Amino acid sequence: MRRFGRFELRALLHKSLRSMLWVVFDPASGQDMFLMMPREKPNSEAAMLHWLKTVDAASRIHHPNLAHVIETGRVDPWPYVAYDRALGETLEERLARGGPPLPLDAAGWAAQALEGLAFAHEAGHAHRDIQLAHLVLDGSNHVRVLGLEVAQEIVPASADFNAATRRAVREAAEEDVVSIGLVLHRLLTGKPVLDEPDLQAVMQRMQPQGHELVRLGWETPYPIPEPLRAIVNRASDRQTRQRYHLARSFWRALDGWRQSAEQDDGGPIALLKDKMQRFGHLPSTSTRLVTTVASSSMESQHGSQLAAMALKDMALSLELIRRVNNALRQQGPTSGGTVLNLQRAIAMLGLNGLEDAARALKPWPGPMNDGQAQFMQSVMRRVQRAGQVAQALRPAGYDGEVVYLISLMQNLGRLLVQYHFPDDAQQIRQLQVAPEATEDNPNPRGMNEQSAAYAVLGCDLESLGLAVARYWGLGEELQHMMRRQPQEAPVRHADDDIELLRLTCSLANELVDALGVPERKRQAAIELATRRYARALGLGLREIYDALGASGALADAGDSGLGAMSDPSIGAAATAAPRSRLRERAESGAAAPPAASSGAPAAASVASSAASLAAPGASASSSASSSSQPGRPAGAPQPGKDRS
Repeated sequence: MRRFGRFELRALLHKSLRSMLWVVFDPASGQDMFLMMPREKPNSEAAMLHWLKTVDAASRIHHPNLAHVIETGRVDPWPYVAYDRALGETLEERLARGGPPLPLDAAGWAAQALEGLAFAHEAGHAHRDIQLAHLVLDGSNHVRVLGLEVAQEIVPASADFNAATRRAVREAAEEDVVSIGLVLHRLLTGKPVLDEPDLQAVMQRMQPQGHELVRLGWETPYPIPEPLRAIVNRASDRQTRQRYHLARSFWRALDGWRQSAEQDDGGPIALLKDKMQRFGHLPSTSTRLVTTVASSSMESQHGSQLAAMALKDMALSLELIRRVNNALRQQGPTSGGTVLNLQRAIAMLGLNGLEDAARALKPWPGPMNDGQAQFMQSVMRRVQRAGQVAQALRPAGYDGEVVYLISLMQNLGRLLVQYHFPDDAQQIRQLQVAPEATEDNPNPRGMNEQSAAYAVLGCDLESLGLAVARYWGLGEELQHMMRRQPQEAPVRHADDDIELLRLTCSLANELVDALGVPERKRQAAIELATRRYARALGLGLREIYDALGASGALADAGDSGLGAMSDPSIGAAATAAPRSRLRERAESGAAAPPAASSGAPAAASVASSAASLAAPGASASSSASSSSQPGRPAGAPQPGKDRS
């Protein structure tokens, strides 16, 4: 057994140009420890005493991100500093065990190291040899920096140690900052920078000292958000004046991005946004439709006709909603609520805006192959059927177009995953299929959609859709309505119009899901969904089957959905009167159903701001017999009826 003084040497974890890191066993304490020492021994007794004095002073700096020093000492002619091995594993060990981290995790580790270094720099000390092995993580991803002042510069024995140290600290502090940028570069790319394991060697090869340019490439394990890419590239810029000179400045930039990024999470959500920038949110399903919209002949058409035309294409509908709400967000909080009516969106954007939206769409099938495009068309047909069922189930006084779009938004995450991650979508579907029965498990069950999405993507599909909604600037009211009622949660009476619409669309989606199960289980699934919502929405099985029949969903039950998609604005569901039970109550002047808290449903706006989800001019009358509906201006043709 090799020994260093009283310590038993167990393993050499890292060796750089300036320092060494060992794992040793201390018989005195009976525990393993980290032992760090310089690569070059002090060249005189004065240099040794200066080394010990400097390290001892650095050990008295206490910060959560600086490792606590257990002992400093010397085993002639080598000085050393000892740390508790129980602090965790080094970053090198973590990468070897678990692979590259997510960008958000990598940025968090680097930010913690920068906090500790900034505190040390402000106290007059530097590290001088930042390496991945000198950053230690515990089980809760808490980072601590090992080896402060261990790699001191060797100066001639006759030199003034104090003057040389003060000058070297300023230069070494800037090197520490560059080194953290290289650590972050290493974490994000998954491979050593310039194929050098020693970051000191990398800095010697970088411009301006060397000739190498260090910048983040595009082939990384995970997509790198543009703000983070800019921060990392600045830290290793070839011009030293462009770099971060203070650890505090680097930390502030990095922490600012982390705080904003954590609101929308990372991982698959960041990857989805990256793909949306390259391929759009969805492809246009009708080239002829886009050509018509982009032609000059649309100038003579009424707004309702243009809206009906746009509603035929899911990609164009979503693009209009995205553009108009993004424009409202840029105007500030006083610009009104979320717009969820295509006629109003077209009126606000104008014909040029409509043409720009149509031209911005990717043509079908985008990056998908033929098989993936067929599955995508099947999912879109299923979503359209759910919207038509929701139109047939809508309470009296609500615009069918708005209800259809809410149902579409409840499926936004599913549509995006099928388009941008078709292989992952296929895995999610496969995990939902029950395995073959065995003697031990005669009635196996597949995963539900949420569990399958967690297993494949690490997040559920609804979270992806909501993240995109926030990214588009859609309001909190619509984000709430995008949440389908959880299967395990009871359905309670709606307190307002927003909740009533959410539950109606959620029921429609559950019914269409029920139609997709094997035929022998289909009726039971429909009855189960009906019982869940019966009391809250005042519906019975007859109304449910009427809605399914009006939408054509029953005729298409079990269909693969590969046929041509119909027009949601002129289908049977849109032209069908709102569900009869509520309509009869409204016509007879009876009290409104429990779902409406202030008179008839037409009395309240869908959003908290005045008609934020309705078209301009929507009536706010509390009369239950009012013919005005949210989402439709007075005198405008009723959605789903003749628009000529």
